[in-house]
Amino acid sequence: MPKSLKLEDVMIKNVFTVGERAMMKTVVELMIKHYIGCLIVMRRKKPVGIVTMRDVLKRVLLSPKNTKKTKVNDMLMRKVGEIMTKPLITEKPRTGLREGVRLMTERKIKNLPIVENGHLLGLVTYTNIIRSKRYLEQIMSSFMSQVDFDHLFSAYAKKLRFQ
Repeated sequence: MPKSLKLEDVMIKNVFTVGERAMMKTVVELMIKHYIGCLIVMRRKKPVGIVTMRDVLKRVLLSPKNTKKTKVNDMLMRKVGEIMTKPLITEKPRTGLREGVRLMTERKIKNLPIVENGHLLGLVTYTNIIRSKRYLEQIMSSFMSQVDFDHLFSAYAKKLRFQ
C-alpha cells in the first residue's frame, strides 16, 4: 500500500496574494489575467483572509450597500480588507490529504491555504487535487492492489473457452 498523500504533495506553491488595502478592481484584474478563482489576502507578509470570485459577486456586485445609483467602478474601488472572508481557515503541509478534504467539505470551502509558522506555503483546491499526478498514481496503485488478477485472468480464460 502506498504512503498516504499529504497536502504538501498536491498543493500549488505559486499562490497569488494581495495586500488587504488593495482595491477590488486589482483583485478582479488579477483573477481574470491569471485564470484563478481566489487570492490570499496578506497583512505584513502573513495570510489573514481570502477573496474568491464568489466574494466579488456577493459582497461587491450584489452588496446591499449598493443602490441603483452606485456605479460598478465605485464598487470596485472598495478595499479587499472589507470584502475578504476571514478568519482564514488553513491547514499544515503535513496534514493528510483525506483530513484536508474532510475539512474543506465540513467548512464548505473550495480553497485551503497551507500555512506553517504564519507563512503561506501553498494552496490546495479541489481542482489541483484532481489534476495531481501523485493523487492519480495513488488511486491507481490502491485499485491495482485490490484486484485479484489471477482470478480475473482465469475467469476470462474460462469465458473464452466456452465461446
